Amino acid sequence: MSITAERKAELIKEYAIKEGDTGSPEVQVAILTERINNLTEHFKGHGKDNHSRRGLLKMVASRRSLLDYVKGKDEARYKTLIERLGVRR
Repeated sequence: MSITAERKAELIKEYAIKEGDTGSPEVQVAILTERINNLTEHFKGHGKDNHSRRGLLKMVASRRSLLDYVKGKDEARYKTLIERLGVRR
């Protein structure tokens, strides 16, 4: 369900704006998207896992608020981010 340290490092390297960037909204959204995708796969086999479903909904809401923040700051940055991640709006 969780992502490995190696995968998280890859995501940080891929979406970082500058060297050593781990807190930018792009990196945070990329990590949340990876976790959401992993949980979505988990629910294909465990449909009644309501405790994890609550966590999934919290992650989706957090990602949505981060995406809204990016959209408010720079819409071009927002559009490239959702295209790179394959997130539908």
